Amino acid sequence: MKLQGKVVVAQGGGPTAVINQSLVGVVLESRKFQQVTKVYGAVNGVAGIVNEDFVDLTQETTNNLEQVARTPSSALLSTRDKPDEKYCKEIFDVLKAHDVRYFFYIGGNDSADTVRIVNENAKKSDYEFRAIHIPKTIDNDLVLNDHTPGYGSAARFVAQAFIGVNLDNRALPGVYIGVVMGRHAGFLTAASSLAQKYPDDGPHLIYLPERPFSIDKFLSDVRKVYYQYGRCVVAVAEGIQDEKGVPVITKLMEDVEKDAHGNVQLSGTGALGDLLAKCVKDKLKINRVRSDTLGYLQRSFIGCVSDVDQNEAREVGEKAAQFAIWYDVDGSITIQRTGFYSVNYELRRLEEIAGKTRVMPDHFINKEGNNVTDAFKYYLSPLVGSNFPVAHRIRAPKAPKILDYRKTVGE
Repeated sequence: MKLQGKVVVAQGGGPTAVINQSLVGVVLESRKFQQVTKVYGAVNGVAGIVNEDFVDLTQETTNNLEQVARTPSSALLSTRDKPDEKYCKEIFDVLKAHDVRYFFYIGGNDSADTVRIVNENAKKSDYEFRAIHIPKTIDNDLVLNDHTPGYGSAARFVAQAFIGVNLDNRALPGVYIGVVMGRHAGFLTAASSLAQKYPDDGPHLIYLPERPFSIDKFLSDVRKVYYQYGRCVVAVAEGIQDEKGVPVITKLMEDVEKDAHGNVQLSGTGALGDLLAKCVKDKLKINRVRSDTLGYLQRSFIGCVSDVDQNEAREVGEKAAQFAIWYDVDGSITIQRTGFYSVNYELRRLEEIAGKTRVMPDHFINKEGNNVTDAFKYYLSPLVGSNFPVAHRIRAPKAPKILDYRKTVGE
């Protein structure tokens, strides 16, 4: 017997450039099934569900949905709420009251855990219900996935940003430090490596949370690169930590802010970059030192979207609807690489994904812990999409000097 009732789809956590592709994939695919009576979108994620703040996407035009799909950030708005058992019970009670039989939540590992707990409530109540977690995160840190929707576009932005930074730094040499998002996983920071085309291109140094960070080693690395090339471009993850797992930012500043979940506030401030730049200036006596924090620009930049990322984000949404409505199962959609370059989508149990964090594998990081390997670049290259920009240099030979004016003046 076909399970008849409403669909609810929600978006949680940090927005991405392609999260709306997944949303629209769920909506359009769900609307094809006769047993689906309505397709609701929850405004502000799970907070919208408990507040019964729904929009009826059954009545949205296909044309407008397609326009929304190509628009970055969360069209249904989002939330940072991390539901506990009580909160999830409230979510389930609302869904049951509205005769919702299919629940889709687009988000990271915390979102997967929410889906798992809500689904357990349904089972305890003997309520026929299907729940699917749809992967999304620019951090690329969901286990059992080759990569996650949102990462490819954010990686494209980071790589292109560092192409520009490297060109700028080559024209007017100095030390540049760029801070990239990534609390526990360094995938996004590592994407800066695609800016390396010529042997002396930056980023010359890349520091990730997966390897202990030492200020002394950092300064030694910068000094070595600077005296080799006369300049140094550094990419550093906001979540770098020392050998004891203490975030470096807490060692460099006295007053550290924390978020609602008690985590050290890493984003929203340029403190880490500024403090590292100060160390370089003070210890190495290099005058021209600059730092930037890419911040929220990485997540929803409309001019820098990977077509591969868009297509896969749409398909994980479509597959979620098919698995739940067509095959009558629960779980989390995962992306599996099947060639260079092709993918397949598999459904895994929610408890296999929920609350777990994937980090960069060892073979993607060099032995010194200050850069990435070619294996990582090979892994990343197809994800950033087609028509990836490439920087070029003038190759013409130098003309011979006739008058050495500076030498003459000096004499």
